Amino acid sequence: MTTTATGSRHARAAATRQRILTAAHDLFVTRGYRSTSLRDIATAASVSHPGLLGHFASKDDLLGEVVAELEAENETVFSAISAASEPGELVFSGIAERNARTAGYLELFAALTGEASAPGHPAHERMRARYCRLRSLSIDVLEDAKHHGVIAADRDVDGETVRHTAGWDGLQLLSQYLPDRVDVVEMLEERENLWALPLGWRDPDDEPSSDSSDPAGPLPALRTTAAADVDPGYAVGRRRRAQILADATRLFARDGYGDTSLQDIATAVGVSKSTLLHHYPSKELLLSAVLTERDSAINQNQGFAGAASAGELLRGIPDGAALSAQEEPGLIEVYAVLSCEAVPAAHPAHDYFAMRFANALDYFTELFRLARIDGDLPAHRDPEHEATWLIAMWDGLQYQWLYDRERLDIATHLRAHLDDVLPPR
Repeated sequence: MTTTATGSRHARAAATRQRILTAAHDLFVTRGYRSTSLRDIATAASVSHPGLLGHFASKDDLLGEVVAELEAENETVFSAISAASEPGELVFSGIAERNARTAGYLELFAALTGEASAPGHPAHERMRARYCRLRSLSIDVLEDAKHHGVIAADRDVDGETVRHTAGWDGLQLLSQYLPDRVDVVEMLEERENLWALPLGWRDPDDEPSSDSSDPAGPLPALRTTAAADVDPGYAVGRRRRAQILADATRLFARDGYGDTSLQDIATAVGVSKSTLLHHYPSKELLLSAVLTERDSAINQNQGFAGAASAGELLRGIPDGAALSAQEEPGLIEVYAVLSCEAVPAAHPAHDYFAMRFANALDYFTELFRLARIDGDLPAHRDPEHEATWLIAMWDGLQYQWLYDRERLDIATHLRAHLDDVLPPR
C-alpha cells in the first residue's frame, strides 16, 4: 500500500509538473516570456501559485525547462535525420520542416533568439551554448557534403556555417511577421541548391537583362517609420527628451519592453514619473519614439543615399554594419530584443516590425532587381530570394554577435556573402 501510495503521489506530481510546463510553453509562445507571469501560468495549469512554486522556483527555471525539452528533442532529430541520410546529403530543410510541424517551436525560438541576447536574460547562456552546438552539428554536415561533392569545393565551411545558422534564425523571425511571404523550408532548400555552385559563379553566356523596355531606373528609397515630431521648445526640454530616449533605449535593450516600467525609466533619467509623462504621455508613445530614433540613426550609418548603382549600394552594406557595431551597439541591442519580443500580435510594437520587414523586403527586392538589370546580379539568382536571405542573415548575424562579440564580425560575413552574390563581371 505504501509503495502504491508513493508511486501514485509521484505520478500526480509528474503530471502536475508536465501540465505546468505545457501551460508555460503555450503562454510564452502566445504572449512572450516577458509578458507572462507565474500567476498566469498557474491559472492556465489549474494549480495554485504556491503549488507551482513547489515545482519551479522561478519563471526563469520554467523557461529553462521549456527550452531544454525542445532543444533536446531537436538535437536528437538532427542526429537521427543525419544518420539516416545519404552520404553528403544536406538535411537542414528537412529539420526545418519538422520544426515547422512542432507546435510553438518557431514562435518560441523566434522570440527567444533576440530576447535572450541581453546578458542578464535567464536564457542567455543556454542560447549561447545552443549556437555553439548548432555550429558544430552544421559543420559536420557541410564537411561531409563538401567531401562528397554536394557543395562546391571552394566554399569555406566555417564561414558558410555561421551565415547559414544566422539566416535560419532570421528566417524564423521573418516568417512570424510575414507568414504569407516567407517560407523557411523553401528558403533553406533554395540555399542548399546554391551551395553546389562555386563562389561567385556566373554563366559566361549571361548578359545584363537591361533593354529599352526594362530600364534600370532610379534607386528606390527605403520607407521607414514617420519621423517623430520635433518640439521646438526650450533647449533644456530637448536635452531631457534626448536623455529619456537614450535611457529608455538602454533599458528596453537590457530588460525588454514588458519588464521595463515608466518608473524605471524616470528613475534612470533622474526625473519624476509625471515629468516623464509630460514629454511622453504613454509607454507606447515612448516605445514608438525609441524605434523611430533607432531607424533614423541606423539609416544614417548605412549610407543608403549617394550610391551610383544598386550594386554599389548593396556592396556598401558591410561598411555601414561595421559602423553600427562600433559606434551604436545599443541600437543593435534594442532592435534585437524588441523585434523578437514583439512577435506576439498583441505586443504594441508588432505592427511596426511587420511593416518594417515588409518595407525592407520590398526595398531590397527592388535593389537586387536593378542589380540584375545592370548585370551585377547573375541571372540565375532571384531578386526576392536574395532580398529575403540578406535581411534574414543580417538580422541573424546581429543576434549571434550579441552572444559572442569577440568571435563574430558582422561586416566580414556580410562582405563574404555579397562577394558571392554580386561577383565582378
